[in-house]
Amino acid sequence: MEVIQWLASNFFGIPAILLGFIVLLGLILQKKNSSQIISGTFKAMIGFLIINAGAGVITGALGVFEPMWSEVFGIEGAEFSSFMGQEAFNAKYGSAVTLAMFIGFVINVLFARFTRFKYIYLTGHMMFWTTMIFAGVLIDSATNIPFAALVLILSVFMGIYWTLQPAIVQPYMRKVTGNDQIALGHTSAIVALLASWFGKWFGNKENDSEKIKLPKGLEFLRDSNVITALTMSILFVVGAVILSMKDTPAADALIAQAGEQNFIMYAIIQSFTFAAGIAVVLFGVKMFIGEIVPAFNGIATKLVPGARPALDAPVVFPYAPNAVILGFLGAFAGGLIWLIVLGQTVGYVFVPTMIVLFFHGATAGVFGNATGGVRGALMGGFITATIVAWGQYLMVKTLISSTIPDTAMWAADSDMFVLGPIFKLIGMLFN
Repeated sequence: MEVIQWLASNFFGIPAILLGFIVLLGLILQKKNSSQIISGTFKAMIGFLIINAGAGVITGALGVFEPMWSEVFGIEGAEFSSFMGQEAFNAKYGSAVTLAMFIGFVINVLFARFTRFKYIYLTGHMMFWTTMIFAGVLIDSATNIPFAALVLILSVFMGIYWTLQPAIVQPYMRKVTGNDQIALGHTSAIVALLASWFGKWFGNKENDSEKIKLPKGLEFLRDSNVITALTMSILFVVGAVILSMKDTPAADALIAQAGEQNFIMYAIIQSFTFAAGIAVVLFGVKMFIGEIVPAFNGIATKLVPGARPALDAPVVFPYAPNAVILGFLGAFAGGLIWLIVLGQTVGYVFVPTMIVLFFHGATAGVFGNATGGVRGALMGGFITATIVAWGQYLMVKTLISSTIPDTAMWAADSDMFVLGPIFKLIGMLFN
């Protein structure tokens, strides 16, 4: 028992080590050489730890943004010390998330092997974040849920989701690509479907977005890091200017955080710090996913020959580059609208994370264009902002409030908001 407890605490209980072991196993099974095995295992572990570092940076910047806009709207903001937070959540539940991700992928492969749904989900960072967010929802509902039950529920649900999500979107994916060779494996599936439907009902397929020419001055919109820094700096500056005009104890306390530095300049630095935190997290995810996905892919292709790969959202971007920009513009406009509406109506500060709005809005734009042209692309983007804004509000306030609402503000995606209530109900069964 002492040996088992030691392994549980020092091996399975440390997510970075468990993740490294999974990559190690996958590389060994593929008969990689020693150099590739050591490099892949170490890089996966380092990447996971980088995610924790980036999450801390983001939380620090949100600790300024959220109370700033709460004061602007005159509402009571969230306390960023009243819940677990991503770093502490990783330390306690990261092993369960890692195991569930691995077992869920195995279930996906088995479904692809023995059913008519021949799709292998290979968007590793989405597998990770989706499992993480749903774990947060489950634990928020049932704090004392057993480790085994947590892993089992997550594994089965994720395995089914990763199998059926590409299959459901595939009819419209064929309209985008013109063939049946690849599938969409991304948490923007719900907005892709809605954009396709709304484009068909209210758009004009003949007015294809690729027939118009966009100015070269908009090319920066293709860089999500630049978009994030630009948008957040605008929001931070606007909030700082309004706050500087207020004469309240809360406003004075926030301004005092800048010390001798001008508060507006301090706000600008915080906006770029937020963007830097996102970039750090994405770098960490890219590093560990770059090692774990090839390990998964190698195993899957041997077990399920002929299966279609379900890939990340950017795989559809080359089919309609103009629709990518139009979809994002629709999402960007919608995000700013809902920031004001939510603040003035339900008293919630929406964080319009540009990473989510860009990739989901762009994907919805491509699918909306496939059925409804320019109008469909713009509607797809606005639909994305609507789901992300209201979904974030519902998730942060009701689904994940005691665990990782900070992560839900910048890492939760469209499908997670729609499926989150299901996990909430499942978790309530363990109370």
